Amino acid sequence: MAAGLLGLCNWSTLGVCAALKLPQISALLAARSARGLSLPSLLLELAGFLVFLRYQCYYEYPLMTYLEYPILIAQDVILLLCVFHFSGNVYRAAPYIALFVASWFVLTLQKWIMDLAMNLCTLISAASKLAQLQCLWKTRDSGAVSALTWGLAAYTCAARIITTLMTTNDLTILTRFVIMLALNLWVTATVLRYRKTAVKAE
Repeated sequence: MAAGLLGLCNWSTLGVCAALKLPQISALLAARSARGLSLPSLLLELAGFLVFLRYQCYYEYPLMTYLEYPILIAQDVILLLCVFHFSGNVYRAAPYIALFVASWFVLTLQKWIMDLAMNLCTLISAASKLAQLQCLWKTRDSGAVSALTWGLAAYTCAARIITTLMTTNDLTILTRFVIMLALNLWVTATVLRYRKTAVKAE
């Protein structure tokens, strides 16, 4: 029973994450605009994903507990390029990508750097969600923001709470997923709220 639940959570998370950002990318391409999407939020999220993936690799945790992160990072890079493309200068993404690549190697120079980065990772990821919320509150328009993407992100956090409890039981990771679950649900609700407001206004 426990093995079945673990397998279900792992594989469903991987499946959901394989398509997690596709609704957001699709919404962005359809709108041909990054309206409502927060660039700081995207950059912070990407930083959080990179640190989390590096931490899991560093401590050699089971591959199935973090296999979705390379997929999420690739999708975030595509989103980042789309945002810069629609803002008129795709080359502005280059310094950010270079910084993220350099960080990947710097993180494991010392164990304390890796541990400190992971402790900050929750704050970074939470800041990314709060930046998106702030953008939504400021514009009162969900624009090209996909509620489905944020809803699926909430599901993956819930599934990862279960897999973390059943495998590594790492309190740092568990705390991160609980906070991310709450914030993802909050962003989803905010996107839906402003979408309804926009529909009524029309």
